Amino acid sequence: MRRLPVLLVSALGWAGFNLVTVWTMAFLADVVVPRTVDGPQRLGTPAAVVTDVGLLLLFGVQHTVMARHGFKARLRPWMPAPFERAVYVLATDVVLLLLLLCWQPFGGEVWRVDGAFAVVLWVLYAVGWAWSIGATFAVDHLELVGLRQAGWLAGTTTARAGGLQTGGLHALMRHPLMTGLLVTVWATPHMGGSHLLYAVGVSGYIAFGLRFEERDLRRAFGPAYDEYAGRVGAVLPRLTTRGG
Repeated sequence: MRRLPVLLVSALGWAGFNLVTVWTMAFLADVVVPRTVDGPQRLGTPAAVVTDVGLLLLFGVQHTVMARHGFKARLRPWMPAPFERAVYVLATDVVLLLLLLCWQPFGGEVWRVDGAFAVVLWVLYAVGWAWSIGATFAVDHLELVGLRQAGWLAGTTTARAGGLQTGGLHALMRHPLMTGLLVTVWATPHMGGSHLLYAVGVSGYIAFGLRFEERDLRRAFGPAYDEYAGRVGAVLPRLTTRGG
């Protein structure tokens, strides 16, 4: 019974993870959901830009700060270890839902293409999402969303859990999830002003966040990660190794 709250929180976080993923697909494609990235304008442009930048910053701060070891160490006296990842995932779900519900489009057109090129971009958009989702399984998906730490499928093990991943998608780039997400925010046949702000914000966060992620990985895996980074690019395949 003492494990029940952990199981419930982790299950809620996983359900939220899936909801946010599907919602974001529709949000960026400007279909179905109440508010989309380039939907009808509701506020004046200055107020909309301030709102959207604030939402992006809120996500960036939450996602970066809660992932750091120092933050986790401060929480540990009050939060059992199995709760850590589940709470992180659930908090990220809440912040992203807030962004999706409160986003303020503000018009403007950066580019618009039709015909065959538009089809190519939609296919690329779908490939980006497929790549991103596949990347969560290239590591341990259950661990990534906090289910394994909470005790779901207790007794099962995976070679991917906890170790340095260098095979599969990770043989092509060190951060395949980020690669897929970058494709999803830029591959569109219609880029409006608010979509551009979203794409720049997400890309900037990825560039910033990867600096911390790389630092943590080098601390965790030492020379093994240095060797891996020397031959595999961060978000793009590297045609030659360093010094090659």
